[in-house]
Formats: sequence, structure tokens, C-alpha cells
Amino acid sequence: MLPLSLVAGLGNPGRQYQDTRHNLGWVLVDAFAREKGLTWAYHSRFEAELASWQAADGRTVYFAKPLTYMNESGRAVAALARYYRLAPEQVAIVYDEYTIDLGRVKVSASGSAGGHNGIASVLQHLGAGFVRYRLGIGPKTTPQMDLKDFVLGKFSASQHSLLSDSLPHFLKGLDLLLNSGIEAAMNQLNRKDTTTTPPYDTDKA
Repeated sequence: MLPLSLVAGLGNPGRQYQDTRHNLGWVLVDAFAREKGLTWAYHSRFEAELASWQAADGRTVYFAKPLTYMNESGRAVAALARYYRLAPEQVAIVYDEYTIDLGRVKVSASGSAGGHNGIASVLQHLGAGFVRYRLGIGPKTTPQMDLKDFVLGKFSASQHSLLSDSLPHFLKGLDLLLNSGIEAAMNQLNRKDTTTTPPYDTDKA
């Protein structure tokens, strides 16, 4: 499999969307950039903020935060892939997943959009084959809650605490994916015993 060269964290721009569940992809790429000392810069041609990082093998990996709003994320991702001449397999998308418990992460390379409008847009504009780095935000606080209301809701204080405890695990997993590849990441991160976080807190957001 081709090495990853582009990592896009999905989210929505604007203060009203800060700290919402749907912006967890941005939270992780921001944390990765801070850890590695990377600097973000806005690029209008891509409708995104970009940062670059040198992997251990000397490869340049570009990080992106699309500013197109979630439903048009694929437009920015595809523009970047075309510019850098990357196949979908060289792109990783970091995003929130309500079917995975808060504090857990899963890696995959296939599947449907699963109700996630950002992933639907990436599938439309880029095509299938990209790597999915899925950050759990579930379960829904109440089963009957509308999915849009849930993902655009904010984390409670206890959920923020759980996320803070989980962040090192998420960062190590992303580092593993970038340096060792998808198979190694899937083998380690997709096991149920890999999370060291406490049980999900069901406090309402």
C-alpha cells in the first residue's frame, strides 16, 4: 500500500461549532500539530488550512483542515489530492464516529459514509480507498435524539475529561498509522483491549 501523504481532519469553521462532537477531527489534527511544532497556514486555492510534517522516513505529510463546512469537505480534500498527485490510498481522513464509544478509535480503509456528511462528500469528490481514522463520540445520549442534534452538540465536562485522557492514545495511534502503516494501526488500535480510558460517561451534553 502507498504511504500516507495527506491527513485531513474534518470539522466546521466558526466559533459556534467549537467543542462540538462533529469537530473532533479538527481537535486531533490540532493536537498533533502542537505536539510536532507545526504551523498552520491558510491556502485559499484549497479552501483549507495546511501544515506539513516530515515523517521518520523523510516523507512529507500534509495536514489539512477544510474550511468548506462539513458537508463540502471532499471538495477541499480532492483539490489537495489533485495538487499533490495523491491516490485516495495516500489520504487519511480523521473524523468523529457516533457508532464508536467515546474514548475509542478505529482504523479502516473501506465502507460507506454511514450517515456522516463529511465522508459522503469525500467519497463523492475523491472516491473510495482513503484511510479512515474514526474517533468515537458515541453512544448517543438518548437513542431517539436526532443525529444532527447529537453531533452538533457539545461535550459535557465529564466527557471533556474523558477526551483529555484519551488524547495521548489518539495521538500515538495516528503516529503509528503514519509511520508503520494501516495494517499495523488496525492490528493495534481496532482491538477492544487497546483503550485505557474509563467507561463512557452518559451525562447529557
